[in-house]
Amino acid sequence: MKKYNLVVGIIYSLIGIGCLIAVILADTRIEGILCGLAGAGITSGIFAVCKYFYWLKRKEEYNEKLQREQIELHDELKEKLRDKAGRYTYILGIVVISVSMPIFVILDEFNLIMMNNLFFIGFLFVYLIFQFVAGHVIYNHLLKKFE
Repeated sequence: MKKYNLVVGIIYSLIGIGCLIAVILADTRIEGILCGLAGAGITSGIFAVCKYFYWLKRKEEYNEKLQREQIELHDELKEKLRDKAGRYTYILGIVVISVSMPIFVILDEFNLIMMNNLFFIGFLFVYLIFQFVAGHVIYNHLLKKFE
């Protein structure tokens, strides 16, 4: 495992601790965001450092794991399937956005929902998760089809 991974883990932890200190010391309107960044930074930093030390003790297993990942990454069939799944997911995303725009306009015209920032942030969060899951589902479907 490279020392770079250890350094990145430490930097993430320090950024998370910095955000936590900012939340404790300052009274701002972005405390929620800073709390989230603190949790994400500290947690991912600790996991990266633990992962570094875990694989440092198991060098042979780590090298085998890297070798398997390189084979998977450069397999021509899987590269093509990832590209095709990305294209299908992109098209699906365009369709979802195209359908959701008129729906939002209609809902707004009839005052059925309150159009505010929180609603759109929630929608974008759900859309992000949808894109991620759809990409994996489409890729796995294509992989089963061609193997």
